[in-house]
Amino acid sequence: MSIEVRFSVMSPEAGIQKAAGGSPPGMGAAPSAMGGRRPDTGGPPPGMGFTPPAAPSFARRPGTLENKTVYLVDTGFGGSYQFMRQLQEWFRKNMPSVTTVRKRKPGSVFMDDNNSLWEEIKEKGHAAVMGVAG
Repeated sequence: MSIEVRFSVMSPEAGIQKAAGGSPPGMGAAPSAMGGRRPDTGGPPPGMGFTPPAAPSFARRPGTLENKTVYLVDTGFGGSYQFMRQLQEWFRKNMPSVTTVRKRKPGSVFMDDNNSLWEEIKEKGHAAVMGVAG
């Protein structure tokens, strides 16, 4: 069995720029919390051709929830069902003009089977609360 070791990854020829003090970014420099200079760790070295993706944008908040429809989405995670029931009861007592619709997210806790629920919320709702518990 042979092991191939590549030393070019951290070599100057590979384009890695060293931070002040001689260490490569993120490698051995004192963390800023300890008084040291924090090296730039924001991505690959310059010239590597990587452009980070744009950050996703969130939906705009409605000015008020009065007379709006709020979807309470149970993710299926342990305790989520109970949390959404309690939240629905809170809305009933404290904001009776708000219509709440409790729905269970399709698929497993960590992934969806389809987009039907999200399309329904876009079409009929004004806001949504994703419920996780634990």
